[in-house]
Amino acid sequence: MAVAVVVILLFWQTAAWFLPDFLMPGVPSVFARLGLETQSAEFRAALSGSLGRLGVGYGLALLFGIGFGLAGGVLFFFREVLKSAIIILQSIPSIAWVPLFLILMGFGNMPIIVVVALAAFFPAALSVMNATESVLSVHVSAARVMGASRWGMIKRVYLPAVTPELITGAQLAFGNAWRALISAEMLIGFGQGLGRSLAYSGETADMIGVMANILTIAILATLIDQVCLEKLKRRLLRYQYV
Repeated sequence: MAVAVVVILLFWQTAAWFLPDFLMPGVPSVFARLGLETQSAEFRAALSGSLGRLGVGYGLALLFGIGFGLAGGVLFFFREVLKSAIIILQSIPSIAWVPLFLILMGFGNMPIIVVVALAAFFPAALSVMNATESVLSVHVSAARVMGASRWGMIKRVYLPAVTPELITGAQLAFGNAWRALISAEMLIGFGQGLGRSLAYSGETADMIGVMANILTIAILATLIDQVCLEKLKRRLLRYQYV
């Protein structure tokens, strides 16, 4: 990870040496700008706005993704319908849903949250459904012989089996959710958020602001994925890292 960061910053700074500052500002000037912005109320409001929308949309996606994925894995007819629907709908870019949700819901947080949830739902549901399908039939038969109810089957057989795939799917879902969030905030331009701040910097031709916002988005995504989600993955699947 550290080597990749150094290489990216090196390429960035090399490009800055050959281009004018108004086209490609150097790494030190962008970090200095970022340090100043992190102390401002506007930055904290944008950060809290984006993280709030991400939390609600991503949480809903995981909730419904796990539920529909388990249902699709257990119920054959529902599985075929759900898988076909996901294959069709996930081919549509998340940002393409924005005009539809704007017409239906108007300007506000709701269309952004729904776009985020929709983007994250597909990988979460597919990962759970595929893992549920791979549960050994002998385990299912043994649970049935022991008198397990449908809820008992889900709790004792399916959930433990799908946990590794679910965590992997949650990480994939986060990537989709994060990209959808920033894109939707840039396009909708409602309220305060990192995507809106990036769009505003571009509209005013503030290249240092553009690069500072891109850097913020990249740092936050890395921290959430590699620190929060990866730490949760290692804790839940600690038996695999012994």
